[in-house]
Amino acid sequence: MSGAPEAATSTSTTGWHVGSLAGVTIPGGWVRGVSVAGLGAVFLTAITVQAAAIAQTWGTWYWVPGSVCAAAVCLTALLGLRRPLWPSVAGLGLAAAAIVATRVAGSDLPAEPSPAMTLGLAVLTGSVLRALAPVPATAITCAGPALIIAGPLATEPPSGLAAVTALDGLVWLAAVTAGLSLRVLDARTRAVAEQVRRDERLELARELHDVVAHHITGMVLQAQGAQVVARRNPEQVGEYLGELEAAGTDALASMRRVVGLLRGADGAAPTSPGPERLGALVERFQRQGPEVRLSIPAGDGEWPPEVTTTVYRVAQEALTNVLRHAPKARSVTVTVEQGAGSVAVEVADDGPAALARHPQRGGYGLIGMRERVEVLGGSLRAGPRPDRGWSVRAAVPVPTVPVPTVPVPTREPQ
Repeated sequence: MSGAPEAATSTSTTGWHVGSLAGVTIPGGWVRGVSVAGLGAVFLTAITVQAAAIAQTWGTWYWVPGSVCAAAVCLTALLGLRRPLWPSVAGLGLAAAAIVATRVAGSDLPAEPSPAMTLGLAVLTGSVLRALAPVPATAITCAGPALIIAGPLATEPPSGLAAVTALDGLVWLAAVTAGLSLRVLDARTRAVAEQVRRDERLELARELHDVVAHHITGMVLQAQGAQVVARRNPEQVGEYLGELEAAGTDALASMRRVVGLLRGADGAAPTSPGPERLGALVERFQRQGPEVRLSIPAGDGEWPPEVTTTVYRVAQEALTNVLRHAPKARSVTVTVEQGAGSVAVEVADDGPAALARHPQRGGYGLIGMRERVEVLGGSLRAGPRPDRGWSVRAAVPVPTVPVPTVPVPTREPQ
């Protein structure tokens, strides 16, 4: 039973669907198709059993009207798995029309709604309870028992509450229970994800302090150096002032990029330790996991602090997921590439059964990493590799503001 508020999706060039919750690539199309086919098989079985029972007790052709009506309602239930509002209205309308037709026919037709039709209505009820706002969900849910009670009362003469009616009521109660349970689970998942987002913002606030301290310290030292140079070689003061201006511009750019997430409405991820070298991270991972091949470019120390931290944390989260979800992986490759104005980090493993790695099972780390990467203007993709294993790749743009490289006198602050 589906119908939860949908996450925006897109399709990559390989035909995989990309879920927006964590940038995780999953084969959504055919999985949904299998689910719909399975539910359709259940509906078909219920209609067939019902038709056989009516044919044995009422006669050869009496099963036809009830089966047609039940099939129509079940079809609307299949169509309403993702967007249940209007299919639910259509299904209730079809059920009401079947009850009216039974009333007009008198005792010539079995009472509606039949068990197979009630099963379709139950699926619609569960879908709307999970996905819709409280008011329409309540209205559609209450219409179910009204139709179940009205069915036997519409027969001629009224038959009262029979065993079939009691069975219909139990099916409706099961649908209400399932729909409400899924609604509560969805709400709990959203609440946990929001808490994770808040935790990540707090961690980024602490990082903002480090970024500010790093840049301001450099600017203070450059200003002190300019004072020394002004006394000894006044003609070189302009060069130091230019470097001081570049450092200030770089500091503002870094602070804007980190503060951008703190102002955002959503994001996420669990907190993690401060920046470390990727080599040390790989060494710790290899003590408890498979062999890791690390490839990093020279000059990574020139990246802004928030970029260096993001590259490290994406690699950390991806390696952690390898331990959790790919225990049979024999090797992992961590590749850091620096292109024209951007840095990319990719963690790929050769573990089997990549399709079983659902993002929800491993926590919310990738949600936070995706938020962190996107607020810096980058992108994150995670999903199965074409041949074997799983891959997490993040690309982060690097500001083009030059980092000051001219040495300054190292006089202690007064």
